[in-house]
Amino acid sequence: MGIFALPLLVLLAGAEPLPSLDERVVVPPPARPIVIKPVLLESVAVVAEEPRYVAPTRLDQIGRIWAPVTVNGRGPFRLVLATGASNTAVTPHLAEELGVQADPSHTVMLRGSTGSVAVPVVPVESLEIGDFLMQPGRLAVIPDALGGADGVLGMDALANKRIQIDFRHDRVTIMRSKNQRAASGFTIIPVSMLHGLLVVDAVMGGVPVKAIIDTGGQVTLGNQALRTALAARRGDGVQDGKLDQVFGSTLDMQVGTRLATPALALGTLQVRSPSMTFADFEIFKHWKMTEEPAMLIGMDVIGLLDALVIDYRRQELQVKLSRM
Repeated sequence: MGIFALPLLVLLAGAEPLPSLDERVVVPPPARPIVIKPVLLESVAVVAEEPRYVAPTRLDQIGRIWAPVTVNGRGPFRLVLATGASNTAVTPHLAEELGVQADPSHTVMLRGSTGSVAVPVVPVESLEIGDFLMQPGRLAVIPDALGGADGVLGMDALANKRIQIDFRHDRVTIMRSKNQRAASGFTIIPVSMLHGLLVVDAVMGGVPVKAIIDTGGQVTLGNQALRTALAARRGDGVQDGKLDQVFGSTLDMQVGTRLATPALALGTLQVRSPSMTFADFEIFKHWKMTEEPAMLIGMDVIGLLDALVIDYRRQELQVKLSRM
């Protein structure tokens, strides 16, 4: 049976990114579409009585992080919060619902975990998260998105922000980072930025590994260099495992090998990761990350946390984990 690693990474060469978000307001998601008039405030918070916007990983499903977004004054629509996506993008269904037409003379390159494809772009007049406002521009149209969402909310919307994700209480808050220190009970994990991505110097089974935090990816993926290094550390050779079909955001498929893995150390935090899928996926090749151990940490691991704060200004993760 295949597994999906959507949307993982969206790299849009030659795209026209929207300007940075203005600081705006906190509003609960409305019951029906409305036009929101921007008011200059501090943050946007998403709260729901049921797991509509953020849910922890369970045995029978993979958690997700959805943000309600208003496009051209309509919505809100659900976009996957994707720290591994360089640009915000929409699905064909949302483009059709908005009544916007793709420009046949303008395409951008979408790069996913398993391949790349040229995709069209559509014009938008505005994009609002609560009352964070993005001005007119173009958005790529992606083939699909995680869990039936309407697109992905990428790095162009998240830069210089502080994102607080509370899995236990179904709450997401996005605000401008004010250099806040971690609250009591949170573990600090430093990150570095690589191609706009959040990268942690982690250790798995005694093997140092570059770990990319991807809240948009369903599953955790490792490259072949990590698989080989883990086998050498065990001293028992490269093990056989279950073959998996992995589908990326371009809907291309690659075959990987799913294997049991040791615990993952992120700073002082130990996260149990019972298994992951290994292959030299196309996205590792694009990043030139095939020679040294590397991995993409998806929601199958991230969703095990109680709470996660991503502070782009401080370049750190603030993590709370009490269930493991």
